[in-house]
Amino acid sequence: MTTLLKDLYNKEFYTSFSVVLENHVPDFEEKKFIKMIFSSAFETMELKERMRHTATVLHHFLPKDYEKAIPILKNCIKQIQGNQKNWGTIEYLFFADYIEQFGIEHYEISVDAIEFTTQFITCEFAVRPFILKYPNKMVPQFKKWAKHKNEKVRRLATEGIRTRLPWAMALPEFKKDPSQVLEILEILKNDESEFVRRSVANNLNDISKDHPHIVIDLAKKWKGISKETDDVIKHACRTLLKQGHSDILNHYGLDSKNISVENFRIENSNLKIGDNLSFSFELQNLHKKPKYIRLEYAVYFLRQNGTYGKKVFKISEKEYEKNSSTKVSKNHSFRVITTKTYYLGKQYVSIVVNGKESWKTELYLS
Repeated sequence: MTTLLKDLYNKEFYTSFSVVLENHVPDFEEKKFIKMIFSSAFETMELKERMRHTATVLHHFLPKDYEKAIPILKNCIKQIQGNQKNWGTIEYLFFADYIEQFGIEHYEISVDAIEFTTQFITCEFAVRPFILKYPNKMVPQFKKWAKHKNEKVRRLATEGIRTRLPWAMALPEFKKDPSQVLEILEILKNDESEFVRRSVANNLNDISKDHPHIVIDLAKKWKGISKETDDVIKHACRTLLKQGHSDILNHYGLDSKNISVENFRIENSNLKIGDNLSFSFELQNLHKKPKYIRLEYAVYFLRQNGTYGKKVFKISEKEYEKNSSTKVSKNHSFRVITTKTYYLGKQYVSIVVNGKESWKTELYLS
C-alpha cells in the first residue's frame, strides 16, 4: 500500500512532538492539542493543508506575544535536533509556516527566526511574503545570507528568491526585472557547496524562461571561471537547450551538420497506459573528427483540448567517434504517475540531435 506524504502527519508524529512541547510550553495540554489537531476535517486535508493546520493549532498553545513565542519555537527545534537523527524532514515545515503566518508584522524577529529555522527545515516558501512586503529590506538581507557560514542559509539566499519556485508564492516584480536576483547569484556562483550551486542553476533556469538573453549573456560572462561555475551555467541552460535555442546551441558548439539519424524504428506504436514505448535508431557522425553530440527525444502528449504538449527528454551528451555509426535504443514509460494525466489517442515521438528535430512519428495510446 502506497504511503502518502500527507500521512507523515499522523498520531505517532503528533504524540512525539507533544513530548517536545511539554518541555518548553508552560501549562501545555497534550490531550487538547491532539484533539484540536485531529479535527473533523483533518482526514480530508492534503499535505500543505495539514502543515498549515499544525502551525495554526500550535499558535493556540504558544504565547500570543510573538516575541515570546519565537524563543520557545527555537528551543523546540534545538531539542528535536538533539534527539533525532533524521531531523529537518518535510513534516517540520510547519515551523516555517508559523513564522510566515504570525510573524509578517515583526520583521526583525522573523528574519532572525528564518535564519535560525532554515538551518533545520527550509524556509524557502515562508520567506516569500516578507520579500513582497519588505522588498527594500529583504534584498540586502538576502545578500547578507549569501555570505553566511552555513550552506543552508546561503541556499535560502538563492532558493527563496527564485522567480518560478514550484508551489510557491509568485514574485512578479523580480520575474519582470531579475537584476537584483542576479546580484545575489553573482555572490553564490562559485560557492563551495554543490547544494548551493545547484540552487543557483535552478534560479537561473527560472530566469531563462522569461529572459533567455540574460542567461545566455551570463553563460558567456561566466565561462571558464571554474569547472563548478561551468557546471552551474550548463545546468541553468537546460530549458534553453531543450528548446533548441540557437544562441545557446552555438555557445556550446552544438550544430547538426554532418550528423544524421537513420533507420528510426518504433517497436510498438500501439500502446496502452502502463506500457513502455520502445524505439531505436542509428546515429551517424559523418565528420572527419570526433563530434560532441547532445541527443534527445521529444514526446508530443495529447492534451484534453486536442492540442499537443511537447516534452523533451535527454538520452545522452557525449563525444562520438569520427565517421561512426552508433545504434541507440530507448524506452519511455507510459505508466500512471500522480503528476501526469494521459489522454487516449494519437501521440507523437521524434528524435532531437543538437537541437534539430527529425523523424516525428505517430503512436497511439489506448
